[in-house]
Amino acid sequence: MRIVYLIVFALLMVSCKNDKKPTETKSVERIVTKDSLIYPEEVHFKSIKQITFGGDNAEAYWSFDDKQLVFQSNYKEWGVNCDQMFLMNADETFNGTKPPMISTGKGRTTCSYFLPDNKHIIYASTHLVDENCPEVPLRKNGKYIWPVYDSFDIFVADLEGNIVKQLTNEKGYDAEPTVSPKGDKIVFTSTRSGDLELYTMNIDGSDVKQITDELGYDGGAFFSPDGTKIIFRSSRPKTPEAIKAYKDLLAEGLVEPTEMELYICNADGSELRQLTDLGNANWSPFFHPSGKKILFSSNFEAERGFPFNLYMIDIDGKNLERVTHGETFDAFPVFSNDGKKLIFSSNRNNGGGRDTNLFIAEWQD
Repeated sequence: MRIVYLIVFALLMVSCKNDKKPTETKSVERIVTKDSLIYPEEVHFKSIKQITFGGDNAEAYWSFDDKQLVFQSNYKEWGVNCDQMFLMNADETFNGTKPPMISTGKGRTTCSYFLPDNKHIIYASTHLVDENCPEVPLRKNGKYIWPVYDSFDIFVADLEGNIVKQLTNEKGYDAEPTVSPKGDKIVFTSTRSGDLELYTMNIDGSDVKQITDELGYDGGAFFSPDGTKIIFRSSRPKTPEAIKAYKDLLAEGLVEPTEMELYICNADGSELRQLTDLGNANWSPFFHPSGKKILFSSNFEAERGFPFNLYMIDIDGKNLERVTHGETFDAFPVFSNDGKKLIFSSNRNNGGGRDTNLFIAEWQD
């Protein structure tokens, strides 16, 4: 699950242990266009435009033609009590205006993504089990946790908000779907095996295949630009104590997200390997347009759980570079299909509050 307000509360406020020596990051010198939303060290941003101005807004994904985006928000002024899906044109901003909601408005939704026809989206929703927003636990035995609702299933909807197909109906959690740039496959996370594993299926829901099988929360997966590889985050507990704690929480529909690393594999699950070993929470990875680098969010340099910043690393684990330089929260980076723009979520420019807004940056390598 990738719920931004839980991350802000559960990860930014938690004190995380990190006994590793901070990894040296690559520095780059480049002249950047002056922009009040860009911090001086953020050399990959030519310009930034703020899109939303209130609430918690996250997981914005481009249509295949880069003309529109779909994102999730819980902004109460837009008439919702928990995350729902909203549609926007790529050149729009919403300061005092409301984008059209294209989920049902029932239950809780998460993880939307465009299908190749640019006329439909997929997303996960709990509305079939309960039309009300589910309860959101924030801690268990003093530890911050995420709920893994077994009522989540994956649906296809048109851009008017009509559900046209249900892609999953297995017992348990089915969510976090994303679509290959090739337009042929969906990768998603499911508990149908008893653990949180990754699966792929055709975009019509057929030919479901399990591609991970090691204990731990495997989620937040994305395909490479050519569709041949998958990057994802995982908790992967190793010690008997950590394994027991993970299993006990999962039995209650919960996970603890404070220790995660990135893993990469082929699209069929073969040649799986760990990409990062930084400590703390490394998550929300997305491939650079070249397919040779990964952009992701991490708090590995933080002493008290925050800030989260964006980093970039080669797919062989070398040349780690810090991309953003905020003091709060930057995450959910997603490149446009033409590679020219990056949309991400940030706490910057929120007046010191807790609002998480969307920003689009012109990208420069």
